[in-house]
Amino acid sequence: MAAALWILAALVLATIALGLLRVERGPSNGDRMLAAQLLGTGVVAVLLLLARATDAPALLDVALVLALLASVASAVFVRRIGVSPPEAIPASPPDTGPTPVNGPVQGPQA
Repeated sequence: MAAALWILAALVLATIALGLLRVERGPSNGDRMLAAQLLGTGVVAVLLLLARATDAPALLDVALVLALLASVASAVFVRRIGVSPPEAIPASPPDTGPTPVNGPVQGPQA
């Protein structure tokens, strides 16, 4: 069982290496941040796998702290650098139906 966990940890580390390429090349800051989040998630996964493979409960604590720091880092990124949302298409005014020829419709005369 431990050998399978070590193999899985190595595969996750390989995906982290691919994510480093996106951090380096990312065309925008948002792409770089998402790749960095992926790296953080990968590191947490590797720590969890290694904690299980080596029976080291301290690695679980480290993984939890890194997961919390990753969420704080993304919040800081959005707050400081900012990722602008895509521009919304302006909504057309609601269709109220055909307008009367003689002006607005009046209620019944009392």
